Amino acid sequence: MSRKPPANILSLASQTAAQRKVKTARPVNLNLFSIKWPVTALVSITHRISGVLLFLAMPLLLYVFEMSLSSEAGFRQAGAMLASPMPRLLCWLLAVALLYHLIAGCRHLLMDIGFGETWRAGKAGARAVIVLSALTAVLAGIWLW
Repeated sequence: MSRKPPANILSLASQTAAQRKVKTARPVNLNLFSIKWPVTALVSITHRISGVLLFLAMPLLLYVFEMSLSSEAGFRQAGAMLASPMPRLLCWLLAVALLYHLIAGCRHLLMDIGFGETWRAGKAGARAVIVLSALTAVLAGIWLW
């Protein structure tokens, strides 16, 4: 036994978008800098950015690591290369990215097992990630200099 669809559905299907007068003038905001991002979104996006940064820095880090392990002269050369200000600043930036990625990743893991899933707890956790990351960035700067 076949059922016939209601008449209003058949009439909607046979009409074009212009005939149905569909509202197509939707607000479009293409300026991402004018959007007020929630703190949870900022922490999540910067967590991904820090992961990409660490991934892209991996060949350079492995090269310096391999140089330092190749011989005593290579170790001295790597130490001398990392003693100048620009490579030291780069090391600090990578340490900050690693610490931030670690802290934000722990937050994500805690959320995966059920802690901090509410909106209020998520915002508090995101703020905690920012505070802890700032603290560890200062400590990493003191340690490297």
